[in-house]
Amino acid sequence: MAVPAFRQSHGRSRRRRAHQALRNPHAVSCPNCGQVKQPHRACRHCGYVRPGLTVRTGNA
Repeated sequence: MAVPAFRQSHGRSRRRRAHQALRNPHAVSCPNCGQVKQPHRACRHCGYVRPGLTVRTGNA
C-alpha cells in the first residue's frame, strides 16, 4: 500500500475540512397544527403533508 511521501500541512488539512461543519436543521411550522416540522416532510404530530393528503402517525 502506498505511503504519503510528505506530510500535509495544517492549513491544507483545515481547508479540506472547512466544508464538513454541521448545520442546524431547517424548520417550519405545520400549517395544520402549528407544530415545528422539516419542510417537504410529513408532520410527525398530525401527519399533514399537503391539502387533501395526511399520513397516519403513531401519535394520533
